[in-house]
Amino acid sequence: MRNKRQLSLIDVSMRFIKPYQLRSLRCFSRKSVARNGRALTHPDAFLLEYSSCTRRLGYREPPPSAPGPQPLPPPLSKLSTARYSTASTPSPGISPKGQGQSSGMSQYVPPQTGIIAFLPPSWVPYAELVRLDKPAGTYYLFFPCVFSTLLAATMDPSVSFLHVLSTTGLFMAGALIMRGAGCAINDLWDRNLDPHVQRTKFRPIARGAISPRKAVIFTGTQLLAGLGILLQFPYQCLWYGIPSLLLVATYPLAKRVTYYPQAVLGLTFSWGAIMGFPALGIDLISNPDALKAAAALYSSCVSWTVLYDMIYAHMDIKDDVAAGIKSIALRHEHNTKAVLSGLAVAQVGLLAAAGVAVGAGPVFFIGTCGSAALTLGVMIQRVQLKSTQSCWWWFKNGCLLTGGGISLGMLLEYLAQAFGVYDKSEVDSRN
Repeated sequence: MRNKRQLSLIDVSMRFIKPYQLRSLRCFSRKSVARNGRALTHPDAFLLEYSSCTRRLGYREPPPSAPGPQPLPPPLSKLSTARYSTASTPSPGISPKGQGQSSGMSQYVPPQTGIIAFLPPSWVPYAELVRLDKPAGTYYLFFPCVFSTLLAATMDPSVSFLHVLSTTGLFMAGALIMRGAGCAINDLWDRNLDPHVQRTKFRPIARGAISPRKAVIFTGTQLLAGLGILLQFPYQCLWYGIPSLLLVATYPLAKRVTYYPQAVLGLTFSWGAIMGFPALGIDLISNPDALKAAAALYSSCVSWTVLYDMIYAHMDIKDDVAAGIKSIALRHEHNTKAVLSGLAVAQVGLLAAAGVAVGAGPVFFIGTCGSAALTLGVMIQRVQLKSTQSCWWWFKNGCLLTGGGISLGMLLEYLAQAFGVYDKSEVDSRN
């Protein structure tokens, strides 16, 4: 009887609580239950605890409103089981998933420029999921394919330029599709981490624009399209390409267990450095020189991937600390440029080793290795790791500067071999 009387007094006292104070009341209700194992039942204790909770949350009395009846709050029995969650009252334009990370969080704004701005609204989340408006990742996946194709063509100059061009076009289509699939897989794994990072909190899955189930179906469709592209290559490419899917699926887990997830990303994004050889009919198993060249080129591309993604990771370094995400940028925050310099030296050295394996000439070493050394050196010197804008600019444009320079050098080397610029005996002695 006494408990019922005390609860009725609490209900009476709650009639004087303003509606804007209900949020702090939910906070109080949960805290009191967690501390005592039951809700406070004494009215005085209730009001005292409620008042202190209100002050801690920083609520202030609103200005006087027009006279009239005020709505009554819900019964205490409902409030005592309510969860203090920002998802209960989502703001316009923000999904429950993404709201409430910080008090000053901005709302999601659909893209107003670029290719995505011209798409139907229902297509926008899927275009954002595959990063259609951020092609740098596609370029980074595409360039190793170009490198291996041109290097394989250098080994066999009899391969026609049209064949090289059509193979490169297939690799471009495959890079576009598989990069989108990789981004979708990454966002599915990170859907509970992305809302806590400033740069990723409005990604489609994180903000609730695409459900995990729809994302899985969409990813499966992309993988089937990627398989269709792979089947356009010689049959042996199928056996070289399928193992890369394991790396695509497991990379997002690496950032949870190691400070070097960029190494796993490098193994994934550099897989194209192997594919160009079987795509032009050069079997890596039966050709030792091709195997050496592919291994050196693959390792060079892994170094390049770790290098540029280390710069990219500096954009999220503060949020990664708060969210518990690991990265090489965190591990080497105070000696990043020294690590970048070591990676650049490894990349250029391994690139030269690949050239030696295929019997490349001076054009390769001057054009390919020289341009790589120059562009990487300038980037490492000028990038400002504390500036998000600087890191993004060099990540976005570095792929075109370094990747384009390497590709141009390899193309010139292939043309020099194909048109007989080098003396035949000189070429034979190098091979």
